[in-house]
Amino acid sequence: MFSCSSSWSDRAFGKMALSCAALVLTAGAFSASMNAHAAAYPYDEKTVVVGEDTTYQIARSGTTTLEFVASRYQLGLSNLIEANPGVDPIVPVNGTNLIIPQRVILPDTLHQGIIVNSPEMRLYYYHNDQVEVLPIGIGQLGTDTPLNWTTRVERKRANPTWTPTAKMHAEYAARGETLPKVWPAGPDNPMGLFAIYIGRLYAIHGTNADFGIGLRVSHGCVRLRNEDIEYLYNNVPVGTRVQFINEPIKTAEDAEGNLYIEVHQPLSMNEEEFETLDKNLPFTFTKEQEEFFKRPEINQEILQQALSERSGRVVLLNPATF
Repeated sequence: MFSCSSSWSDRAFGKMALSCAALVLTAGAFSASMNAHAAAYPYDEKTVVVGEDTTYQIARSGTTTLEFVASRYQLGLSNLIEANPGVDPIVPVNGTNLIIPQRVILPDTLHQGIIVNSPEMRLYYYHNDQVEVLPIGIGQLGTDTPLNWTTRVERKRANPTWTPTAKMHAEYAARGETLPKVWPAGPDNPMGLFAIYIGRLYAIHGTNADFGIGLRVSHGCVRLRNEDIEYLYNNVPVGTRVQFINEPIKTAEDAEGNLYIEVHQPLSMNEEEFETLDKNLPFTFTKEQEEFFKRPEINQEILQQALSERSGRVVLLNPATF
């Protein structure tokens, strides 16, 4: 029995109530055909940073949702919110220039199979000398996606059904809603049209609500946009290694000695942290990170600014000085 659902939730680093009326515009006002394909980059053992940041200007007329822009550029909603503080998280002001944060540091892990970094709201798939970067939605507080776990793909299924747990039935009943014992397969199924089952209790699957990508929305599973899960379903073999990590801070050094950092908000781990709306949650630095921060080449002012802003963008810590 898999504990996934389509319920809505708030973003991990600040309660952002999602408006149904605004989000419906994503489907009604724009064509799904404008969605981007998977962001794929060539990769070898020396590669530490991939992609490039770009910009996008919101149209000066009409209505454009942030979800539309995120989907077009293969991002989650949280990725755009981090990189563009102060921008309306649902419907940005017409004419606004958005930073599109597509440059990323590859996680410091075994670069094999699927890597899920929950604070970053991204999934990395390594295969055939390339890495593909996909945005995800993860589990709500209390029904969290695993944070430090290595497993494998057990099986795959097209047109999955969804079997809600007893706890889910109780949650929906408390809201005056009734769930079927088994939700039949089809486009209205909360698991979407494809599912990749990992371990015994979790799945990577599609969705019937694209606006949840980049948010804490599921009951523990990893959610992708439908075109992304279809791609993974068709390309990820059963037995593929899958690793879950919890790295809000990523650092790297390239072959030229450039030192980089990429900082995301850490995930709230309890209700008190979740309700801390206007404060940045504290980091728990690893020993390796503390040693990295002490390197004499690093501009400490740039480092502290990156740790404070938490923009989710790659920052060069040792720029050339003249």
